[in-house]
Parts: sequence; structure tokens; C-alpha cells
Amino acid sequence: MSPRTDHLIDLALEEDAGLGDVTSRAVFGPRHRRRAVIEARQDLVVCGLEVAARVFARVDPALRVVLLAKDGDRIRRGRAVLRVAGPTVALLTAERTALNFLQRLSGIATQARRYADAVRGTGVRVVDTRKTTPGWRALEKYAVRTGGCANHRSSLGEHVLIKDNHIAAAGSLARAVALCRAAAPHLAKVEVEAGTLAEVRAACRAGAEVILLDNMSPAQVRAAVAVIAGRAGVEVSGGVSLATLRDYAQPGVAVISVGALTHSAPAADLSLTIGR
Repeated sequence: MSPRTDHLIDLALEEDAGLGDVTSRAVFGPRHRRRAVIEARQDLVVCGLEVAARVFARVDPALRVVLLAKDGDRIRRGRAVLRVAGPTVALLTAERTALNFLQRLSGIATQARRYADAVRGTGVRVVDTRKTTPGWRALEKYAVRTGGCANHRSSLGEHVLIKDNHIAAAGSLARAVALCRAAAPHLAKVEVEAGTLAEVRAACRAGAEVILLDNMSPAQVRAAVAVIAGRAGVEVSGGVSLATLRDYAQPGVAVISVGALTHSAPAADLSLTIGR
């Protein structure tokens, strides 16, 4: 577990239980112990089991966790994915925070699996974006991979991506490319966003290695791929949904980036039940 994840867990526990669990402490004494299971209330791809286990350990090392599945498993409704036993107060104090991590990450992994399945056999990769929950990027991108999709850049420092505002501020697409080419590391690829066929042609003339086709229709993407004619890699982004994904997974397209993998993934339905 990374220090960043431990820090997120600690922040979440401070937020939820910084003043203690007044209800559980009122009902149960320090020697009261119980067992519980976390189980799926829907079909899902599970992700975040180690994080959930870590939450229980951070609350009380006396809580003993057994994982009943592994991240990436397809889980049927009703199946238990984690068992925990120990002091009842600690178990209930950790419950919501453990579930919050597990539900959020499993929701993203489940969403990613739907997208990955939708392009199976096309050779096109679906990747995420930087539209992530602040502070959660590493975890959410891990969940995307767990679900079968891939990651785009994780930060602004990873590779050159010239977007519309860069072009507007620089004065022209060609100038923005030239400036980036002069300043970027020698192995860095230069990717340029293009929203029209005229911009696609300009990006080709400027020597972009990758062209991001932004908010184009499937027909426009087909025309842009013909213009590029193999001179650059092709990424598609903007306005792509699960329903239209296959229409965009055309020959000549290498990558489709989808912000909805993270920013619109619904939490998966999992719950903790204490045994009697």
C-alpha cells in the first residue's frame, strides 16, 4: 500500500470518525466481538479489496480480514468478497470508510469492463482521462486497469498534449507545435487536439506524432483518418458514450479516451452484514 493511499485512508477516517463512534461505543463494550462479511448486491467487477482491508487495519490491528476474491474478479450478486472479525466497535467504525473505497473503485472497474467488452476484437484501446476525484487519481486509474481498460497520462508532466487553449494562446497550431518540439524531451511524442478537418491537416503539416480528434462524429472521424493516412497515431475523444463506442472504434483509430470511466462511474452496490 502506498503512502498516498494510507494518507487518503487517514483523511477519510478523520473525517468520519475523528470524534469516535459514539453510537457503537454506547452499545458495545471493548470486549464485544463479531464477524461480518462484505457482499455484492449487484453483479460487478470488484476492486479495492486491499484498500478496504487496510482501512480495517488502520482502525484497529486486532481486526482480522480475509479476502474472498481478488481485484478484477467478476462477482455475482450475493457473493461475499471480504470477511472481517474482531472488536465490534472497531469493525463498525471502519465500515463506512472501507465501503466507500470499495464501492467507488469497484464502480469504476465495473464501468471500465463494460467499455473494454464493447471494443473487444477491434484492436482499439479505451483509456481514461485526468477527470478524476482530486487526490484519488492513482486509485481510480488502478481501477480502470482492473476493469480492462488502459490509462492515458496521469499528470501534465508525462507527455505533450497541445489542446485548443494552448493553440489559442500561442496564436496558431503550428507555433504551439514548434514551441513544444523545441522544449520537450527528445523522446517525447507531440500530440495535438483537432476539432476540424482543417486542424487535422494543420497538425499533419506541423509534424504531430499523434492527433486527438475532439468531439467529432463517427463520419467525421472516418474522414479525418483518411486525411491523416497513417502519418500520425489517432486518438478519439469527446462525446463518446458506451452506446456509440463501437461506432468510433474504426480502422485507423488507436485509442478512444473516455472521461466517463471515472467521472461518471456509479458506485457499485456492496454492503457489510454482521453475523449473529
